[in-house]
Amino acid sequence: MPSDSETTSEVPDLVDAAKLGTQPQTARGQRTRDALIAAARTVFERDGYVDSRLVDIAAEAKCSIGSFYTWFDSKDEVFAAVLHEAQSDMLHPGTTSMERTDDPIEIIAASNRAYFEAYRRNARLNQLLLQVAAVDPRFRELRQARANAFVVRNGRAIADLQSRGLADRGIDAMTAAMALSGMVSRLAQDAFVNDFLLVPVDELVDGATRLWTNALGLTTPELRAD
Repeated sequence: MPSDSETTSEVPDLVDAAKLGTQPQTARGQRTRDALIAAARTVFERDGYVDSRLVDIAAEAKCSIGSFYTWFDSKDEVFAAVLHEAQSDMLHPGTTSMERTDDPIEIIAASNRAYFEAYRRNARLNQLLLQVAAVDPRFRELRQARANAFVVRNGRAIADLQSRGLADRGIDAMTAAMALSGMVSRLAQDAFVNDFLLVPVDELVDGATRLWTNALGLTTPELRAD
């Protein structure tokens, strides 16, 4: 298994680092740019990406449209800056490196909880990501590459459990990672974006963890009990 630092470095950014606008050289410029990024997130989440306007972002930041163009050339650039600021908090932890003494069920449960809680904190932004991915092929490719990196991380963790005789060796590790990662992602979307699953986070964590561990043949008698 790779270390956490190695797997984190393999996860691509949500945005092209070259498309983040102009970087300030002064503290005053940094404050203005930060205010524009915060304002842009508010406007994007409120109005949606397509309907948001640069004049509204400038007004929300309490600055002129000229100040906006000092730091960003377009709506695409300020949107990229918003995602760049938020992506660490939105980072799917995946299944982390497991030591021989770790309980794999506890690791999976902790990873699921971290994902659901981060998704809930950024629910409106996650909804926005779905909108932009539908209309911007470049962003869709970056988002898919990021998702694929987490699947690979989870696949490695599953393969490690199989090699140690803790998980069902009859299941292809990458197929299982794709299916289980997709399930958790869709659960979060339905719970926090679509409002389809009106259940507490604790229930989401418990359900997702049971499905993960049952599918891999990991479930303990205690977890299996009613």
